[in-house]
Amino acid sequence: MPNLSLLPGPAHRHWAWQADALCQEVGSEQFYGPWHERRKEREQRDAQAKRLCSACPVRELCLRHALRTREPYGVWGGLTARERRNLRTGYRPGG
Repeated sequence: MPNLSLLPGPAHRHWAWQADALCQEVGSEQFYGPWHERRKEREQRDAQAKRLCSACPVRELCLRHALRTREPYGVWGGLTARERRNLRTGYRPGG
């Protein structure tokens, strides 16, 4: 685990929640697929990432961070980039 105490005060407060994230225990490839990933592979990977996120103690902080910074890629806080974009814009699929 990285030593966050070495970061300047504001940066430490901004990122400290990540030390408690369950995703620290798995590789980032679980949350970010390769550019050539096929749809079925992406859906399976996203589902696995979401399962991990659902049990994460900092899920809400993670999602807030991704929404605040408009994170354009990956699964953050249990939502894909598309789902976060839809949440920000108020888009409801099929509605």
